[in-house]
Amino acid sequence: MAKIHPFKAIRPTRDKVSLVATRSYQSYTPNERDSRMDYNPYSFLHIINPGHKYQKEISGEERYKLVRNRYLEFKEDEIFTQDETPCYYIYKIVNREQESFSGIIAAASAEDYERDVIKKHEDTLQNRENTFKDYLKTVGFNAEPVLLTYPDSPSITAIISEITKQRAEYEFTTTYRDTHYLWKIKDEKIIDQIRHEFSKIETVYIADGHHRSASSCLLAKDLKENNLQHKGDEAYNFFMSYLIPESDLRIYEFNRLIKDLNGLTKEEFLIQLDEWFRIENRGIEVYKPSKPHHFSMYIDGEFYSLYLRKTRYEFTDALEELDAQILYKTVLKPILGIQDLRTDTRIEYSDGKNDIVFVKTLVDNNEYQVGFGLFPASIDQMKKIADQGLTMPPKSTYIEPKLRSGITIYEF
Repeated sequence: MAKIHPFKAIRPTRDKVSLVATRSYQSYTPNERDSRMDYNPYSFLHIINPGHKYQKEISGEERYKLVRNRYLEFKEDEIFTQDETPCYYIYKIVNREQESFSGIIAAASAEDYERDVIKKHEDTLQNRENTFKDYLKTVGFNAEPVLLTYPDSPSITAIISEITKQRAEYEFTTTYRDTHYLWKIKDEKIIDQIRHEFSKIETVYIADGHHRSASSCLLAKDLKENNLQHKGDEAYNFFMSYLIPESDLRIYEFNRLIKDLNGLTKEEFLIQLDEWFRIENRGIEVYKPSKPHHFSMYIDGEFYSLYLRKTRYEFTDALEELDAQILYKTVLKPILGIQDLRTDTRIEYSDGKNDIVFVKTLVDNNEYQVGFGLFPASIDQMKKIADQGLTMPPKSTYIEPKLRSGITIYEF
């Protein structure tokens, strides 16, 4: 049973939400961030990059304290206000391709994370978990929900459909030509219905935000240990999440770019690949994989198709069937000498929203020597890996939707 609770969100006022909302911090170049902060005093970037005010890069505990100060200033200036009662929030995104994503922003349980009701499919790094936990502990809020997915529920879908017929609390379009909507659910009867429907769901899955959820759970443990009157319903026992049905999730691949051939000539490299793959030279014809276990490769001005020799490769569990893992075990590690995908500087990644031609361009520009295109993983693969207690290699999936930061804020 998943415990999915309403909460009293801190939110921008209706007239300023489009000015406050930002993409994730890492998606901006330094010049983009500076430009947006120079001309928009309401941008959430002012909160998460407080050093801009002093034209100085600030890190660590000093930055965390300044983040807290900027956040309090936004509240004092009534750019942010808090809802009076706990609510659920329906968030809908319609992107430029007219794809629509609808889900519910709510508070998910840290205990559910620990009990594996909320399942994971990616490894997390301990130092990143601890760093973000310390950040959360100092600033006292989270502004970017963890993306969770659940099996399609006709009852929840019907509630969302009915609510979204009403006028939205927020409606704004970004420069990316995505339109964002938010509805606030404060009716206690509907809140009870939603809570009840989620309680019937045995398992939800983290689609995006493994480090955020892990850090929130570490924080919950810390605060629980230091609270002699701990009851279990305190805000720190939950973390903000965006729950969408599995049918609304979009999973794209991450393509791989490698800087060198580990001392091999092109011919030597192809001969070693032949052990694992049937290889076909496609010349200048752009080739993109059309099904699992097929890969594209671009090297020396030409595309190649690589078809896995299934009689050579052993499928022992759900992880071994994942194309990102297959490429690592057959090519990246044994042939190209890339042992640690998280730390090796010879490998980079390009998400599948960038066309395979983008990979070709980077190789043609001599930034990389070879590029590999993958077929995207499926939601069923992701779930099987999580159910078996396994974890994917880094950058195995690029998942949409991507929410804007600063639209709903959860205080611990």
